[in-house]
Amino acid sequence: MQVDFYHLTQLPLERALPRIAERVIESGGRLLIVAAEASQRARLDQLLWTYAPESFLPHGQAGGPDDDRQPVLIAAEAGAPANGARNVALADGMWREEALGFDRAFHFFDEERIAEARIAWKALADREGVERNYWKQNAEGRWEKAA
Repeated sequence: MQVDFYHLTQLPLERALPRIAERVIESGGRLLIVAAEASQRARLDQLLWTYAPESFLPHGQAGGPDDDRQPVLIAAEAGAPANGARNVALADGMWREEALGFDRAFHFFDEERIAEARIAWKALADREGVERNYWKQNAEGRWEKAA
């Protein structure tokens, strides 16, 4: 399983997350986006409809009648996703052990959550079957693999 740590230094989550979601969908995968706070989930829901004038990402918030049909599902927890996603995006900066049950986890964090991200990074160092990657944004906002 692969865990990608995305350190948000130049672009906010609202610019980075849709790009990752697009790539997951383009590859034929499904994505679970996790955020504990209802207000953040509502903002993410709106974001995925409006982030680009020429497109949108088909998605829904967990708890709807068609959760199993959603390519992207937004939820409060990283438990078994109703849409069968094998990719999880931790959008609120908090690491969750349940992410290890997916094929790939995208852990987004900013300066406010860097201490927690370092703890998670270290805790995963010796976990069998876990490949860690650390991505940092350069001055242009492009991702560069730093570890």
